Amino acid sequence: MDAEKLALLIEKSEDEHIEFKRAEFSFNFDKLTEYCVALSNERGGLLILGVTDKKPRKIVGTKAYKENLAKIKERLVANVHLRIDVEEILSPEGRVLIFHVPSRPIGMPKHLNGRYLMRAGEALTAMPPDMLKRIFDEAGPDFSAEICQNASLEDLNPEDIEDFRKHWAKKSRSEAIAGLPIEQLLTDAELIIERKLTYAALILFGKRTALGRHLGQAEVIYEYRGNEASGPPQQRLEFRQGFFSFYDKLWKTIDLRNTNQHYQEGLFIWDIKTFNESAIREAILNAVCHRDYRMAGSVFVRQYPERIEIASSGGLPAGITFENILWEQAPRNRRLAEAFSRCGLVERSGQGMNRIYEACIRESKAEPDFTHSDQDHFWITLHGTIRHPEFLNILEKIGNEKLLNFSTEDFIVIQAVFENRPLSDRFTRVAEKLYEEGLLEKGSRTKGKKWILARRIYSAVGKSGTYTRKKGLDKETNKELLLKHIKSSDPEGAKMEELLQVLPALDRHRIRSLLLSLTNEGRIFVEGSTNAARWHTETEKEHKH
Repeated sequence: MDAEKLALLIEKSEDEHIEFKRAEFSFNFDKLTEYCVALSNERGGLLILGVTDKKPRKIVGTKAYKENLAKIKERLVANVHLRIDVEEILSPEGRVLIFHVPSRPIGMPKHLNGRYLMRAGEALTAMPPDMLKRIFDEAGPDFSAEICQNASLEDLNPEDIEDFRKHWAKKSRSEAIAGLPIEQLLTDAELIIERKLTYAALILFGKRTALGRHLGQAEVIYEYRGNEASGPPQQRLEFRQGFFSFYDKLWKTIDLRNTNQHYQEGLFIWDIKTFNESAIREAILNAVCHRDYRMAGSVFVRQYPERIEIASSGGLPAGITFENILWEQAPRNRRLAEAFSRCGLVERSGQGMNRIYEACIRESKAEPDFTHSDQDHFWITLHGTIRHPEFLNILEKIGNEKLLNFSTEDFIVIQAVFENRPLSDRFTRVAEKLYEEGLLEKGSRTKGKKWILARRIYSAVGKSGTYTRKKGLDKETNKELLLKHIKSSDPEGAKMEELLQVLPALDRHRIRSLLLSLTNEGRIFVEGSTNAARWHTETEKEHKH
């Protein structure tokens, strides 16, 4: 971590994953151990010494553990039984220590002398029993694979099973599947174990009466609201039945109020639906597949004119965070995920979140919003409004053939560069690859942009001026602009404050560098120093003499 990344880190708010401590002179080792245990129980985080904890934060430096950091790491391993890396940063404002605390293992909360610690605001406290139970349950068996006692084939809807068979046969290209008896079909799909139904079979194919008796929470509720007013929704549908019996009907209900957004810019014309079918279906599948069926509560699909909210019980599966949700997979109900994979509704290797992100980016819509999620609920909001029509031009220029080979990371990088957002280290390799492919260029250091979209892309969509603005003026052009202003200021001469206004994107140091270059070329000279300094052209010197 360099000084620039440390500055960005200091701006972040404290939460369960990051803790700042002033610790100018020392920091008690027992307290250090306690914080490491608590951060580990919160799935990992950072403890930072030498920085004030109240905003606006500043680096004050720390003398803690100055003698032997390697010894401190050894003691932490012995006490916490996790490898905790320690990073020492010697910034101009003072020494900073960053303890990188990894997550506890799945299903294994960390304790210190029998105390299972967690963060509670700025303090540490013991974990409540319900949180401990959730952690221990992480390593438990797959609920969807468990046997539902007293359930039988009579509780399943044959039409839904045939729909599943049709999809499975098409995906596998197996003619044998078409001729299997229903019980054998479900046995081969591991939805029947030793001639008994699993909960997965009920969730997928169960009749309404059967779910009412055995698994009432396996329900999806749809609501439509035309505005933000409280009160009953304008439409409400309850689907307490097997998923295969309603998944098409649910999308068709959403699509009835799915408006078109029409955009034209030059020769480019688009009609884009407010709600992308692929993204919405994937989000609903995720909610059904990855919710916690041991908890009460239905899956809710709430539609508004310009957004859809999908909420389900259980929070994120073990090992998944909002930082790694695109790259890690941990299905909470593996038997359900395998059934969806068999019939081609989902890829078993992933959770479909990458498809949702890609759909949002390709239509220049906001990325999925998880703001309302907590430890007991997973809540995703998908916004339908197109934000940047010109970005659609950019993707059009890149070309569908190229986009078909794009990874999720490629889409994220192209969007971030277009929106002038910084890229984390994770995406540096991706940006370099896109640079080699001619889609990105190195940006202007003076304008603080590491990457910009390539000139040929902006030119192709009639945005050459945008390219020039983002790229920044080259050194010679900047010098000529300074020289022009200095000429117009003779005989009084130009002040530094005026020259800063000529090139507002450059700092004082860069302006002085350009002025020095002009001076060495014999084109200008300076009279006076500090605030009294005035720059003149060499022609003015000749007039004075």
